[in-house]
This record gives sequence, structure tokens and C-alpha cells, in this order.
Amino acid sequence: CFILQYMSGFGNEHVSEDPRCPGALPEGQNNPQVCPYGLYAEQLSGSAFTCPRPTNKRSWLYRILPSVCHKPFKPLEEGHLTHNWDEIEPDPNQLRWKPFEIPKAPQNKMDFVSGLHTLCGAGEPRGRNGIAVHIFVCNTSMIDRCLYNSDGDFLIVPQQGKLLITTEFGKMLVEPNEICVIQQGMRFSVEVFGETRGYILEVYGAHFELPDLGPIGANGLANPRDFLVPVAWYEDRQVPGGYTVISKYQGKLFAAQQDYSPFNVVAWHGNYTPYKYHLEKFMVINAVAFDHADPSIFTVLTAKTTRAGVALADFVIFPPRWGVANNTFRPPYYHRNCMSEFMGLIKGHYEAKEEGFQPGGGSLHSMMTPHGPDADCFEKASKAKLEPERVADGTMAFMFESSLSLAVTKWGLQTSNRLDKNYYKCWEPLKSHFNPKCK
Repeated sequence: CFILQYMSGFGNEHVSEDPRCPGALPEGQNNPQVCPYGLYAEQLSGSAFTCPRPTNKRSWLYRILPSVCHKPFKPLEEGHLTHNWDEIEPDPNQLRWKPFEIPKAPQNKMDFVSGLHTLCGAGEPRGRNGIAVHIFVCNTSMIDRCLYNSDGDFLIVPQQGKLLITTEFGKMLVEPNEICVIQQGMRFSVEVFGETRGYILEVYGAHFELPDLGPIGANGLANPRDFLVPVAWYEDRQVPGGYTVISKYQGKLFAAQQDYSPFNVVAWHGNYTPYKYHLEKFMVINAVAFDHADPSIFTVLTAKTTRAGVALADFVIFPPRWGVANNTFRPPYYHRNCMSEFMGLIKGHYEAKEEGFQPGGGSLHSMMTPHGPDADCFEKASKAKLEPERVADGTMAFMFESSLSLAVTKWGLQTSNRLDKNYYKCWEPLKSHFNPKCK
């Protein structure tokens, strides 16, 4: 029985070896002439060699066989995974989706890879600039196959069902209200325990990092020590029938066969790793006098662009907290934004949309498309007695926000059959309260 263990710290230099092979890590150098236990040394680079030290990412893996030992890659049917943003006309409307349907097993067995569905995105992986939002729905585990993403990083947000993720660095158990990041090039396989659903934010050309805190100071929001990294674990397993390694490359899927497990890393060291984080660890900052602080105070992770303060993608959450602002309309305000906002709900009811926005569904408010509280929320909040109150207890909503203008896929608008065509009606009951004689 393998007991899951983790090391803590965001972006740390970690060192790990499977306890079955003590001393597997070479001492004093990365690439000795002969590695301990007859292992192969292999470097995984997540940045250019010449990146400044604070942004330089790499890990050294000591493995039973190097990952180069496989047959040639061949195209694999990618289903509803795409980066074709021109397959359907743009739609600037406020969009909301009902919970995405999970196929029933055993009639339609679907694992994590076959269950990937691209909802929206922008940019292009070959140019190393862009993002995609995917929905995953699955009901069976990946058997003798793994995936790695040559295009970018996956930020995975499970909503229903837990994921046991085996990586080259070790194993992680990721449950709803946790997230994990599998960075570019890392091979992983997903085991599930029933009907499973969640969201993925994919970024091309940048890695996620913790946001700068500015006047907040040295501590707050997502603290580095709360991020967990798996410990080394290997399997020396032959697969005569063929192990399938799947590469997501330039938006397409390719498969190669090999006769051994890719999870054969006995030891590793470095700062380029998969990691997970529990959203309940987030230290919430909030306004304690009047008005709203901008929702950027809820940023967990950011993938930056070269423009200062402008994100390729932010991962933002709306966790349980206290609302105490005086003389203030406390729910989110009406808004038009130069960013694109995709929202999902892990559990509970989102405060500004108590009806219609459901766990496992989503919404997209595109660049400069107006949005805000529905009519019921506005009326209640405008008349509420302003006392200290708990906000969002039992709830966890999140947002993928991007400076890119996102295109919605044909699957998102049509094939999924989950688009709520009555979404706009939640604002129709809003009425004018204007009275020129009453200040």
C-alpha cells in the first residue's frame, strides 16, 4: 500500500528519491559517467537555458530507461479537443452553460484524454502565446496510457470526483476544492473512481506563478508553503501489449507505443515539478470600510504577459469570507471589462446568480460585454440591512480571466447542447428607479 506524501513550497528546489533505492540521486553533479543503480540521467527543461535565475525552470530525472525509447508518434483522433478558433462565427453575448453531462459507463467508457472538450480559447501554440479552456468529463481510468502537453501548462480544477494523478515525479490525489498544475512536457496518467468532471485552464508560452503582493506585504493570498509537490515513486513494469504515450502537440494529439511504464523515475531534483493546492488555504483579503476592492485580490495564480500588470491568464477564486462594508452594494457590481471572464462553480451557489449558475456549469462574459447581478440579487442587496455577514459559505466559484479575446468552439455553442439560451432573461426584470425629484 503506497501512502501519498508531499513536499511543500511553491517553485522550491526539491530533492526526492524513492526510499526503495536510497542514494539514487548522484552527489555533487547532475550527469555522472555512471549513475547510481545503473539509471539514466535526463533533464526536463521548462524554460530556456539562459533565462534569468528567478525564472529558470528545470529538473533532473534519474530513470530506468530514458523517455526517448518509444516507437514513432502517429496521429490520434482528438475528438472535441481543438485550437481552431474560427470554426464558428464569434458570439459577443453573455453565455452560460448548464452542468456539462458526464457519459454513463459502461455504455460509453471515457477516460481523461478522450473526455477533453475545448470550450473556448485564443492564440496559437506554435507562436507560444494563448490560452484554452477545456471541460473534462470521464468515467474510467487511463489504463496503460499517459498524456503530456507539448503546448503548455494544464491547471486542472476537479468539480466532481477525485483524481489520482500519477506523474514522472510521483503521485498526487486531487479532490474537488483542490487544484493541480501539470506543467509543459510532464507525463501523467489519471485514475478516477466514478463519474468525474472538471475544468482546465491551458496556457501557451508562460508558466503560472504567484501574483505580486505589493502593499499587502510579505504574506497573504495563496502562501508558498501551502503548495504541495509529490515525492519520487517508480514502477519497473514491462508492458508487452504496449504502453501508449500521448502527446498534445500544436493542438493535435499523437500516440506512440513503448513496452514499459514511463513512470520509472527513481529519483529527481529541481524546481520544475507538478504541484497541487487546496483552495481553503487561501488567505482572503477584503474591504473593511466601504466599497469593493477589485477582484484581483482573489488571484491564486497568474501567467504573465510581457506587459506589466497584464495577465495572459489569472486563476481567481471567490471563497467564503466576511462582508462588512458600510453603505455599499455588496455583491459584484455591474461591469464591462477589457478582459475575458470565464467562471465556473465547484460547489454551492454563487452570490450574484443564485439561480441558473450551477456546479459543473460555467459562464463566459467576453471582452466589453456587460454583466453583473441578476434582478433578484440587485433588489435584495439594495434593501438589505448592512450588518457583518458571511458571504459564500459552502461555496467555491472561480474565474479564468484573460487579456485575450476568447472564441467559443462549435462544441461549446452547439454540440454540447448545454448552452442556456435564456441567460439574458435574468436581467430583463431590472427596472428604472430614477426619480429626478429625489436625491
